Amino acid sequence: MEIYQNELDINEIQKRWYNDSKNLNCGALITFVGIVRDDDGIQALSFDIYEPLLKKWLQKWQNIAEKDKAKVFFAHSKGDVKVGESSYIAAVLTPQRKIGLRLINEFVEDFKANAPIWKYDVKNGERIYAKNRSQKLSNAGILAKD
Repeated sequence: MEIYQNELDINEIQKRWYNDSKNLNCGALITFVGIVRDDDGIQALSFDIYEPLLKKWLQKWQNIAEKDKAKVFFAHSKGDVKVGESSYIAAVLTPQRKIGLRLINEFVEDFKANAPIWKYDVKNGERIYAKNRSQKLSNAGILAKD
């Protein structure tokens, strides 16, 4: 798990993950990159992360991936990320492409539904909780946003 302040350097992260993986006798390194888009005139998205819960969530995914002899990589931004920049990259390293394609899809979907990361729109310099695009986290206790 890698957490960065503001936008991600996708080229550096992806190159490093590739270099760390290329000699491990796997057939696929499949990545997904999230890019902040202009929804409803936002200037940026801003993110809060609760790292202890995120580490627990990611460990669950490492265990799932290990069953398929795969490995999961993950990086996310905290703070503000401007439109056109990246806030999220995930990858799956696996012996076979089909397994990797399935895992990356399941990982990204579960991330959107269950990772303890809260999203805010930035408009006119103001940070506004993106309630209409957020999901309530189960077992989040006081961290659950209404």
